[in-house]
Amino acid sequence: MEAIKKILVPIDFSGYSKNLLNYANNFAKKFQAKIFLVHVVEPIIYPVDFSMGQIDFPATDSEIATKAKEELHKLAETTIDKSIDSQVIIKSGKPFVEINETARELDIDLIIIATHGHTGVEHLLFGSTAEKVVRKAPCPVLTLREPIKGFKFQ
Repeated sequence: MEAIKKILVPIDFSGYSKNLLNYANNFAKKFQAKIFLVHVVEPIIYPVDFSMGQIDFPATDSEIATKAKEELHKLAETTIDKSIDSQVIIKSGKPFVEINETARELDIDLIIIATHGHTGVEHLLFGSTAEKVVRKAPCPVLTLREPIKGFKFQ
């Protein structure tokens, strides 16, 4: 079995994903792995006029991506142990597609992703990014939800 050397941690800035980062930090320390934090900005598309179709506002997307990168760096600085190598990545597109594409591009060994645990109508309307990542991932995926149970790190 290959060693776990690269861990991808998708962050959507929810409490779930921020708490998950503590777990991923301990996991990376245990395996001496590098953490790649990824946040995916979904392009904002506004209907302007039925005759023109939909348009997006690149300036707004760019501002959101810049702010997300700043926040991701702050989160990494305050949460990830200084002994762990880490990298921040901002992508634009559909989250599950970009997460799996990033895992493929970087030859990731493990994805650790939070699941919000939506059921019923919420799940039907919004789907689950974590579920879609699991289905299409090029590597193993560890999904965690609150309260986080499982491996305890000493």
